[in-house]
Amino acid sequence: MDHALVFDCEFLTAEGSPSRFWCGPYDPDPVVAQIGAAKIGLEGEFPLLDTLRLYVIPRDRHGEQFTLDPFFTKLTGIAEDIIARKGLPLEEALERTKDFASGARLWSWGKDEFNMVAISCYVEGLMPPIPATRFGNACALLLKAGMPYEDVKKTRSNQLANYFKIEHPPLQGHDALDDALSVAYVLQALLQQEKLRPSDLA
Repeated sequence: MDHALVFDCEFLTAEGSPSRFWCGPYDPDPVVAQIGAAKIGLEGEFPLLDTLRLYVIPRDRHGEQFTLDPFFTKLTGIAEDIIARKGLPLEEALERTKDFASGARLWSWGKDEFNMVAISCYVEGLMPPIPATRFGNACALLLKAGMPYEDVKKTRSNQLANYFKIEHPPLQGHDALDDALSVAYVLQALLQQEKLRPSDLA
């Protein structure tokens, strides 16, 4: 495989949802509303080959579209009008992500596949189009490259490029593509510095 994928997703939340484990009576199911992915070449200078940003229509377990909580919109910049104009059905968005990956491993900072695939597909009654074996946790890659475990635990994906002092275009935190790019720039640099090998990502 001559490339790898770094992805991120934004999933529904409301103020205080994480502290309640999304179990409060007014908390939405943590289903995906945005997918971002960056494709890294695993040869030569390890170039950034392509990017993908998709919006997903978030539906509840009865098939009704969720109303976005104002807290979620403030956090991510994703508003109802964006979903109305650009939102895709979950099944289509995941198929497009699968096609974009072209068989490559999909890495995220943590385990975003739970909200993007496992929870979202369960809620909508879909068979996941991408098996769990295709996903990897980029935190393990950073540990392998020498990042201290204590720093891995407290550093968020949107902080990662700045942590490694990598120059990059402006990135918006809690945008799925920009968060994926923050991780991708770091993996690219570590590959170039030979702290990671292409086989580690493939």
